[in-house]
Amino acid sequence: MNPLSVIFLSIAIVSVICGVVSAVLIAVFLQKRGIKVNWIWLRLLILSKYLYQYRNITLQETGQPGPLFYSYIIAMNTALLTGIAGFIFWSK
Repeated sequence: MNPLSVIFLSIAIVSVICGVVSAVLIAVFLQKRGIKVNWIWLRLLILSKYLYQYRNITLQETGQPGPLFYSYIIAMNTALLTGIAGFIFWSK
């Protein structure tokens, strides 16, 4: 196993953890605003429903998307890119 692969995969794991924490905080935020959150289907509904509900609510309240919106997007994109890079370097 290439040391560079370990670094990339470690960054991917940390990014996934940050994304999951952001998703849970978004769900808690929505529940406090009276929106019913289905915790069982959170993984599937975070992208199709809850993330954009959070964005729209924070846009109405503050005029800009909330920090958890960008936190989730950046964490998941980082996890995807570093995960792919880790697996590419794994084979070398």
